[in-house]
Amino acid sequence: MFSEKDDAYDYRHPLYIGDWRKPIAYMDDDFANDDLDGPHMKRKITILNYHPEIEELYGHDSRTTLITVIAAHGLAARTNFQNRLVGLVANITIPAPIAMSFRRYHLEHHTFQGVDGIDPDLPLDWEKSVIRSNTLFKLMWLIFFPIINLIRSLAMFKSPQFIHPAAARFIQEHYTFDDGQETYSYYGILNKFFMNVGYHNEHHDFTKVAWSRLPEIRKIAAEYYDDLAYHTSWLMVFWNFVTKRQFGPQSRVRRSFKDHMKGRKMILTLKKTLMEE
Repeated sequence: MFSEKDDAYDYRHPLYIGDWRKPIAYMDDDFANDDLDGPHMKRKITILNYHPEIEELYGHDSRTTLITVIAAHGLAARTNFQNRLVGLVANITIPAPIAMSFRRYHLEHHTFQGVDGIDPDLPLDWEKSVIRSNTLFKLMWLIFFPIINLIRSLAMFKSPQFIHPAAARFIQEHYTFDDGQETYSYYGILNKFFMNVGYHNEHHDFTKVAWSRLPEIRKIAAEYYDDLAYHTSWLMVFWNFVTKRQFGPQSRVRRSFKDHMKGRKMILTLKKTLMEE
């Protein structure tokens, strides 16, 4: 078993909930800080150790052949080349050429979640200082999020990014409603209409599983997901975020690249420990 004296010990095992405190927008000027990597890689390894049958869910879903986000994960067709073609076809209906840039953007977010200066999903300094906990400013920030997202991309010298039809759901995904937890799923009825996009913890943990099979992950590994905080209403997520002063753009967690890599180095010890159980 793990020893807390071991430099490779990750105290967050097995759910990978951190010990940081969520930011309070009317009190805190900045994000929460974590000193390890994101939770998803190690939780995936842990879950697969006890539920290897989840790997049977891996693979593409041909019903999503016009969905750019699925193609970005290589799940709309059988080969990488075919997935790139799918993304380009999906781009026909969008004025800006975003399919390939979105692929880079989204995979960077998965690989470097919360890493300062790399994850393009983190708000910029001016967003935190201007919006803060102001209800009207937060509402306008959400309404004009596609423009905000464009500004972020330009500020980070990245190509303009794809905006999902339900883009405001991003508040549900990574904004910190609880201490120590940086990713949240939504288990409501709207998943049926938005291709299970609410299953965000499951999606981050198992990027090779297509949207149609994400609910199966939660069923198989319920002991890992049911004890995480989750949302049941997008409407209440938005209402609480906009109207409650405790929430704002700084309601996120970040980490340095050095701390991200420190956490990644613990994976080998995790695998060895799980094999010995």
